[in-house]
Amino acid sequence: MGIGGCIILIGAGAILAFATDWKMDTVDVDLVGWIMMIVGIIGVVVYASIARRRRMVVPPSTTVVSEDERHYP
Repeated sequence: MGIGGCIILIGAGAILAFATDWKMDTVDVDLVGWIMMIVGIIGVVVYASIARRRRMVVPPSTTVVSEDERHYP
């Protein structure tokens, strides 16, 4: 799931938790909204940590030899 899906989960969960007053006998809509928001936040955190690892810059392992250090026979 990408960052867009996580943001949609957070938005839909907030709508269910705060903007609706539906009452169902079998499902607590407010709790479903809170669960969706928590899952969305966890998804954003996981996505951000994975994206941060992908952007790490690794210095090259080879050494740079300048013209002054070369020895000619």
